[in-house]
Amino acid sequence: MQTFYSHGKLLISSEYAVLDGAQALALPTKFGQKLKVESTSGNLIHWKSISNSGKIWFETHFNIGEALKITCNDNSKIALRLLQVLESLQQLNPNIFTRKTGFKITSKLEFPENWGLGSSSTLINNLAQWGRVDAFRLLNLTFGGSGYDIACAQNKTAILYQLSRGIPSISPVKFKPKFSNQLFFIHRNKKQNSRDGVEAYKKSTKYKIVDFNKLNKLTLEILNSQNLEIFKKNIETHETYIGSLLQEPTLKQSLFSDYQGEIKSLGAWGGDFFLATGDLSSMEYFKIKGYQTILSFSEMIL
Repeated sequence: MQTFYSHGKLLISSEYAVLDGAQALALPTKFGQKLKVESTSGNLIHWKSISNSGKIWFETHFNIGEALKITCNDNSKIALRLLQVLESLQQLNPNIFTRKTGFKITSKLEFPENWGLGSSSTLINNLAQWGRVDAFRLLNLTFGGSGYDIACAQNKTAILYQLSRGIPSISPVKFKPKFSNQLFFIHRNKKQNSRDGVEAYKKSTKYKIVDFNKLNKLTLEILNSQNLEIFKKNIETHETYIGSLLQEPTLKQSLFSDYQGEIKSLGAWGGDFFLATGDLSSMEYFKIKGYQTILSFSEMIL
């Protein structure tokens, strides 16, 4: 039996623009996904996905047929998507599946799927580890994206991430500011489809020039903020700039205009987690508004 593990992710800066080469600050989370692989006799792949609550939420079988073709009688959207991932894995490692060996594969999430911490990226990285292939290449063949989430899956510290001609540059950095006890991650009670968000970004920036120098500078300023007030100013500037690119109001403007602290969207705007500054008592503001999933920096970040 083999076991693999990957960390979840949160994108702190350069959301969307990281796809085009902006430098981004990203943080691996304490929550991730495990993968267990057991060899069996026969030519079946028995797949089981388990939620963070311990319940089986998806289960299916794949057949390893002639010419090492993987087939599945399950026509559900999830099964067909997973089939494509396994076929891509086989494309990168033609020797991973044979008719002589089957597999029992179990994946287990440590966070609710709607948290948006990377259920797909952690799975891709785990499968890449098992198949001994490049996780970034497997991502490109399947879900696509900038790859910062794969970098988070593979690291145990904060990272600066940047694409240059499609090649990722990953620099581990330290990000645990003195004011981290005044940083909280709050769930929007809904999951944002990142692919939809990317399409909206591409459409809104089609005739705009993205100021990469400004975003790169802001990323470093957020990383190196010496105190909370400077950090608040930097994330407000960042939020305003991304909002202008997307032609959308900031999250604070649209929902929390009377909040005394500062607020920043994370990753795809419109869902998943956002960052809020404040103390524990100020989090009551969000609870009253119906946002019950609130994690401190120390609870969320690796």
